[in-house]
Amino acid sequence: MAMTQKQEDKLRDLKYRYESKSSGAPAAPRRMGPGGRHGRGLPGGGKPKDSRRTVVRLLRYLEEDKAKMVLAFVCVIANTVCMLAGSYMLRPIINTYIAPVNGSRGDIQGLARALIALGFVFLAGVAANYYQAKVMLTVAQNALQKIRDDLFTKMQKLPVRFYDTNSNGDLMSRFTNDVDTIGQMLSSTLVQLFSGALSLVGTLALMIYTNIWLTLVTLVMIPLVMRAGGAVAGRSQKYFSAQQSSLGAVNGYVEEMITGQKVIKVFCHEDTAADEFGLLNEDLRQNQIRAQFFGGVMGPVMNNLSQINYTLTAVVGGLLCVLRGFDVGGLTVFLNFSRQFSRPINEISAQVSNVFSALAGAERVFAVMDEEPEPADGPGAVVLEPMKGHVVLDHVTFGYDPEKIILKDVSLYARPGQKIAFVGSTGAGKTTITNLINRFYDIQSGAITVDGVDIRQISRENLRKNIAMVLQDTHLFTGTVMENIRYGRLDATDEEVVQAAKTASADSFIRRLPDGYNTMLEGDGANLSQGQRQLLNIARAAISRAPILILDEATSSVDTRTEKHIEHGMDRLMADRTTFVIAHRLSTVRNANAIMVLEHGEIIERGDHDELLKLKGRYYELYTGLKELD
Repeated sequence: MAMTQKQEDKLRDLKYRYESKSSGAPAAPRRMGPGGRHGRGLPGGGKPKDSRRTVVRLLRYLEEDKAKMVLAFVCVIANTVCMLAGSYMLRPIINTYIAPVNGSRGDIQGLARALIALGFVFLAGVAANYYQAKVMLTVAQNALQKIRDDLFTKMQKLPVRFYDTNSNGDLMSRFTNDVDTIGQMLSSTLVQLFSGALSLVGTLALMIYTNIWLTLVTLVMIPLVMRAGGAVAGRSQKYFSAQQSSLGAVNGYVEEMITGQKVIKVFCHEDTAADEFGLLNEDLRQNQIRAQFFGGVMGPVMNNLSQINYTLTAVVGGLLCVLRGFDVGGLTVFLNFSRQFSRPINEISAQVSNVFSALAGAERVFAVMDEEPEPADGPGAVVLEPMKGHVVLDHVTFGYDPEKIILKDVSLYARPGQKIAFVGSTGAGKTTITNLINRFYDIQSGAITVDGVDIRQISRENLRKNIAMVLQDTHLFTGTVMENIRYGRLDATDEEVVQAAKTASADSFIRRLPDGYNTMLEGDGANLSQGQRQLLNIARAAISRAPILILDEATSSVDTRTEKHIEHGMDRLMADRTTFVIAHRLSTVRNANAIMVLEHGEIIERGDHDELLKLKGRYYELYTGLKELD
């Protein structure tokens, strides 16, 4: 189907936007980090940049199974020897029992004994191949288990900055696709390369031993076979890449259209979506035809060239039998070898690309492992037990990028039991302050203290164990409702879990669930409404005994009626705790002890609700609606 110029332009735009949205396509661009900056991210895929170093690191994961690997390669040698020996045994069998060179009649009984011996040789090869595959699979899975353990353990030690500067999809791809390519190489590719090289050398040696002149005839055709195969492979690779690109675009488009069906229907864009999908689908169809054609023609081309080589060898061999007395058994064996000779060449060519792909994947995995972990606590790290929650920010200056300052000379304090609220435009630095209190990032200058101790001197585990957070983005784990609430304090009793749910006004809706507190949640609580998920997050914070509480738009996903309903519960939750609240709904911060109005990283107004209204400044404008929040 020919496309108009307008359709081609539209298709080009669609592919640009959607081909990276599928896991089978290139990774999506890195997302923006805190403060709106681009993270430096991790290196991408492609060809390996330092193959030698990567191979050395991979070999370390195989050290414990060196004996098994040696055994596996011994089995490969045994299998290759059995296959080559079995093929060459045909020569004496034919010359002795079928067509004796002395002109006598064949020997049926001798032929039967020889065939039985030949069967045992091939059977031994099959057994060796089976055992090799089993052993290498074990070795590969042992190595992958260690790689996954090391990768996951390292990811638990990486700072929040790392996750802010790398997309989740790219990290998941490293953990799954890249690790799988390593496993494929370890379990089969290495063995096939070794086996192919061994078969190639062995076959060539036996061909030379059988007849040097026929060997020369066979070798003359090899460059032509390889050149033709390379040409077809080059075109095939080009079209397969285009096919994967188109497939990624289709998958990305379908994924987005499925998740956005309500919006599509509300704005009546069904026809537009169908037209756009038709363009992507047609592009995929054309690229698949080209890719499948050139991928499918590779076999016939190679087979036809092999048949030409086979025919030429048979003609020359027949002439040698007639004119030079070359034995029929030798000709039969040589023809068999000539047919086998191209097979290991094709196998090695195919596996080389797999090796490069696996090494590139290994580099991506090791790139995560080489990331700097969150700095360890110093030898004199303080453990505050109990922590009271007296928090002070003293002339704090900070920027995610040191050259782009987010917070400028910010000072404030919060006594135990006080509620401090932050309001201001998006990007003013509200969430940044809470990130610094948790010590997700270290400040450039100034100091943050808790109970009079600089948080840089406090054990990170001790600090974070005493801070409970309810974030704007809810996150629930696969498990029961009770397990998700108990995540805030793992030693909490069932009664304490129920009480925490009541505090967050979540108990009533939980009891209406099919299995109450034992209802299984999956897919980040997909069977709950957004508001219900947020209530469970609030209950999780409620069960924590942390003296410091951070509410970052905690009720943003709860309707105003539900927000009023849980107001008293939230007051109970905040009682005797130092609470920091970030909110766009100014009605939720009216009862705060102090309200900090931030603009461009600076506190421009501070005071309680009534004091700020009397100032008739920025807060007054926001509260009275004269100027809305950005």
